[in-house]
Amino acid sequence: QLQLVESGGGLVQPGGSLRLSCAASGSTLDSYAIGWFRQAPGKEREGVSCISKRGRTNYAAFVEGRFTISRDNAKNTVYLQMNSLKPEDTAVYYCAARASGTYTCPISPREEYDYWGQGTQVSSEP
Repeated sequence: QLQLVESGGGLVQPGGSLRLSCAASGSTLDSYAIGWFRQAPGKEREGVSCISKRGRTNYAAFVEGRFTISRDNAKNTVYLQMNSLKPEDTAVYYCAARASGTYTCPISPREEYDYWGQGTQVSSEP
C-alpha cells in the first residue's frame, strides 16, 4: 500500500521560497503520477501541479512561472519548489498519487487521485 508523507512547509514572508517534499513508502514512486493540491480555510481543495510518470508537468495558472514540480525516483520523492510566494498561497498542501498517467496528468478533479498524504502547512505572511 502506497503511503505519502509531505514535509517542508512553514512560515515565510511574501516573496520568499519554500521547497515541499512528498516522500513515498510501500511502493516505488515511478509507478505513479503525482499531484500537489492545496486547501485554504473555507475553500475547496484545488490542484496546483502534477508530474506524470515520464516527467511531463502541468500547472495551475495561478502558480505558473513561480512553482516547479520535479521528481527523483531514486529517492522515491517528488518536490514542489515554490518561489515568489504570495499571501494567497497560504494553505495546507497535499501530495497525491494515481496509478495511471504515464505521459500526462490532471490537476483536477481531486477524485482522479487515489492516495493522499496528510498535508503540510504553508503560510506566507508579512
